[in-house]
Amino acid sequence: MSKFIYRCTDCGAEYSAEGIRYLCPVCSATNDAENPPKGVLKLIYPYDTIKKTFKELKANGFLDILPINSTDSYPKLKVGNTPLYEFNELDNKTLDFHLFLKDESSNPTFSFKDRASALVSAFAKENGIETIVAASTGNAGSSLAGLCASQKQKAIIMVPEAAPLAKLTQILMYGARIVPVKGTYDDAFDLSIKATEKFGWYNRNTGFNPLTVEGKKSVSFEIFDQLGETLPDRIFVSVGDGVIISGIYKGFEDLLKLKIIEKIPVIVGVQAVGSDNLSRNITNAKFEIRPSKTIADSISVDIPRNFNMAKQFILKYNGETITVSDTEIVNASGILSRNTGIFAEPAATTAFAGMLKYLEHNKLEKNSKNLVLLTGNGLKDLKAVQSILNMPPSVEPNIDSISH
Repeated sequence: MSKFIYRCTDCGAEYSAEGIRYLCPVCSATNDAENPPKGVLKLIYPYDTIKKTFKELKANGFLDILPINSTDSYPKLKVGNTPLYEFNELDNKTLDFHLFLKDESSNPTFSFKDRASALVSAFAKENGIETIVAASTGNAGSSLAGLCASQKQKAIIMVPEAAPLAKLTQILMYGARIVPVKGTYDDAFDLSIKATEKFGWYNRNTGFNPLTVEGKKSVSFEIFDQLGETLPDRIFVSVGDGVIISGIYKGFEDLLKLKIIEKIPVIVGVQAVGSDNLSRNITNAKFEIRPSKTIADSISVDIPRNFNMAKQFILKYNGETITVSDTEIVNASGILSRNTGIFAEPAATTAFAGMLKYLEHNKLEKNSKNLVLLTGNGLKDLKAVQSILNMPPSVEPNIDSISH
């Protein structure tokens, strides 16, 4: 008997864990190109029968609430256990609240996406799968490529041709097959699904493969552990297709259902003004697409693939959303880097920009614990921050040419 089942987030139908499953076959049959997909599946565990403390779960690698059988199935590269830093001032101003930064750029391929890729790779290994395909604007693709390289698995990455060069370089260096697609991320996504159907490749796509949420939820367990089995009051997270925020919610929901915690932190989903298709539609009766345009390429999404699950989580657990402009994102990149030494890419800095906006509007209570999830390294997209850089002119190689 399997230790989990799949449940459709739309109709509630349940499916066994036998074989590979992506979407609910009933709900997904009604999907169209103008709306977020229906039928996204959620993994449900027998929470009432898992009578373990958090320390016991951790000691066993959380296998009781994961869809794999052994931690030995993970790639050799060490994913997770990223540092959590606390800072008490910004630009020489002392903060009257606690500011924590979770630096996911410490993962092997320098982004949060390694958490999902590691679990997908482990599942593939346990099920004798050799080829994994994914659509990506860069980070998910480089993540899958790197971790598959360490597992001797074959990765095929479909990317929009405008994806940042640094991310494409990573994919190629890891030895994956890269397929540049004329069009958007959504075009690459759709093509990867067709390839899965035609060639039988295992698909890693977020909002399609339910295991990606399960991989990303591990960050919630780490946050709880690193804070001494306590919770932050608020977590800021950048949002694109809705999978990362869903993963964070899922991790805390697992702990809630296991009665290890009594509540879920307020999770603030931060989107770019130019790509707000998730936050803007949460309370709309009809989904409205606005073409996305933002400097934060990794969260530039027209159709959030995990919209329905993210919406359910946000509404059920009283989450919040906020938007920030590209100018605010770039400025936040400078503030973050010079104050903390952490250089994050725009899609990651979006969450930090959201925190700064809350600070500006006096929405961070005194002594409250506020955590910002920084999902990717700034070296992945150097072009984005050129506007705030001022490279000084060269000087003669003598001491008199250096001013005080």
